Amino acid sequence: MDAIEALDLHKRFGTVVAVEGVSFQIGEGEIFGFLGPNGAGKTTTIRMLTGILKPDRGKARIMGYDVNRSPVEAKMLVGVVPEEANPYPDLSAWDNLVLVGRLYGLSRSHIEEKASRLLRLLDLYEIRERKAKNLSKGLRQKLLVAMALINDPKVLFLDEPTGGLDVLSARKIRELILELKKSGITTFLTTHNVEEAGALCDRIAIIKAGHVVELGSPEELKIKAGAYTYVSVSFDRIEEGCDLSFLEPFEYKLQGSRLLIVCSRPADVIVETVEYARARGLKILDIKISPPTLEDVFVKVAKGE
Repeated sequence: MDAIEALDLHKRFGTVVAVEGVSFQIGEGEIFGFLGPNGAGKTTTIRMLTGILKPDRGKARIMGYDVNRSPVEAKMLVGVVPEEANPYPDLSAWDNLVLVGRLYGLSRSHIEEKASRLLRLLDLYEIRERKAKNLSKGLRQKLLVAMALINDPKVLFLDEPTGGLDVLSARKIRELILELKKSGITTFLTTHNVEEAGALCDRIAIIKAGHVVELGSPEELKIKAGAYTYVSVSFDRIEEGCDLSFLEPFEYKLQGSRLLIVCSRPADVIVETVEYARARGLKILDIKISPPTLEDVFVKVAKGE
């Protein structure tokens, strides 16, 4: 069974088309990244998948439950950390968790056991009695994640969970996402940190102007988008203005005695560069290859290249 299904989702606000024909399936235990420029339709899609917004057309399912026809059953299986959210400011970290647990109808013993475990897991136990309004942004964000997990959800929606966090807090959130995967929880992640998505996600969808324009694993997206590899070659010496016509099919730059080349097939470029050096009596000191990044892919897709 798919944990999340988006089936031809459409949503319009007046004359503005926010989402048009979005479809994908996400398996149980998968970490699924949802990337796109601002205004692309990410948040609207999440709100339809979590039952906050009703689609104009199409269906959203959580663990087989139609979100609009069986909202209670679907929402009981979901934990959500919205981008714009805060814990209840005048309640302590502990009381925030207790309140959410009671809203889900959990027993007192279950709430206390789970709250204690989550607070320890997220390094919040020592400040459990501190009011949420007195917590730093990073601590509040970790508390929101704990609140989303109190009901043992099968599916977790995280909208920009590490945005604005310090390095240690962001790392803790990323480590938790990977731990949740081991326990079979499906995570739907939106983030502007493209490299974070590449490191965490099994698959990634890129949405643009309300349409999913790319979908696949990070490596598949790099190959599909034809992202370029960067080759750096250092020589013992090389003259400015020398004949580099063999590199004309590629984008390149000579910086001192280092040659920087952008290409799609680095092996061919390296062979030709070695032959060029041998013919001119040049010594190659080192060759470095930098593979394409997911950010390269995202920029190409966002620009429509």
